[in-house]
Amino acid sequence: MKYFQAAILVGSLAMAGAAYAHEGHEHGVSFETPEDGATVGKNFKVKMEVEGMKVHKAGAPVEGTGHFHIIIDGACVKQGEAVAKDATHIHFGKGQEETYIALKPGVHSLSLQFADGRHISYGKDWCKTIHVTVK
Repeated sequence: MKYFQAAILVGSLAMAGAAYAHEGHEHGVSFETPEDGATVGKNFKVKMEVEGMKVHKAGAPVEGTGHFHIIIDGACVKQGEAVAKDATHIHFGKGQEETYIALKPGVHSLSLQFADGRHISYGKDWCKTIHVTVK
């Protein structure tokens, strides 16, 4: 009987650990480069990363996948809303994980938003905003 109780306890702890990881502690998006607060040239390289999902091209949604969008000088997109398609919302629907961005001199925010195959946002837990100074 004690073995059975110990097995239940171990299983419960494993499930609690999985729930903890799912609550935002081991998932999300980030910029590999540039770093938050970086000073960059007018045309700079951006590398994007995701933890907890896989990058997949746009199209029919595939569970556990999505693709990147960079929003220039704008906020994260609310969960369930479509990411706009305009000059300040850059879509990476082919599954790209790096690009070059050209911006005018000054301080700019870059919001990295992950969304499903139809460009529907996964929300703030799948968005990261940094600031760069363009020289």
